[in-house]
Amino acid sequence: MDKLITIYHGSKQIVEVPTFGLGRKNNDFGLGFYCTESNDLAKEWAVSSLNDGFSNRYTLDTEYLNTLNLNSPNYTILNWIAVLVEHRLFSIKTPIARRAKQYLIEHCGVNVNAFDLITGYRADDSYFDFAEAFLNNAITVEQLSRAMRLGKLGEQIVIKSQFAFSKIKYEGFEVARKDEFYVLRKARDDEANQTYLDIQEEESDGLYVQDIIRGGISNDDPRIPRNVSV
Repeated sequence: MDKLITIYHGSKQIVEVPTFGLGRKNNDFGLGFYCTESNDLAKEWAVSSLNDGFSNRYTLDTEYLNTLNLNSPNYTILNWIAVLVEHRLFSIKTPIARRAKQYLIEHCGVNVNAFDLITGYRADDSYFDFAEAFLNNAITVEQLSRAMRLGKLGEQIVIKSQFAFSKIKYEGFEVARKDEFYVLRKARDDEANQTYLDIQEEESDGLYVQDIIRGGISNDDPRIPRNVSV
């Protein structure tokens, strides 16, 4: 990562001064300011079927920031999903899902609050379904990893610390037109849904979350797929 980067925040409003401590605690990586290095992706995230949005542009000085890249080969798909289940609200309907959540957090969790900046997959609604299916023992860890790689969902950059917030400089905005970018957003979502249906139809002899729990499989087991930036 270059020391000075340009990032974009897709929103329903213009955000000239990102504020530490605001936002939703139940986002993918907890409380923070969620951005991307892709202007087009920010525009997709900004629009709805009814309303235009805004892509807010910033420069961020990353020098001296303690950065966690969950998409690097240093981490596995289990690290990503452990962070996700700790912060997002999952539907825990079965005993296996309850045990899986606890196991993943205990054995694969990462303290995201120890970092200034985080890079990782964005769990759009469709891809949240994959994570939930894995938690409920419906798909294997290999299928989950493949879905993330094929998902074209991009990376998000999350500004976590007050120090990191002090390094943001607002540079302006562009209007995100719903007529253009909602179509792209829906196409991405439709593709994800089709991928989900295709994977559900597959038979897999890979590792389900119940296998991981029963086997006491650790995060560094070679059978657990390493993450690769998309």
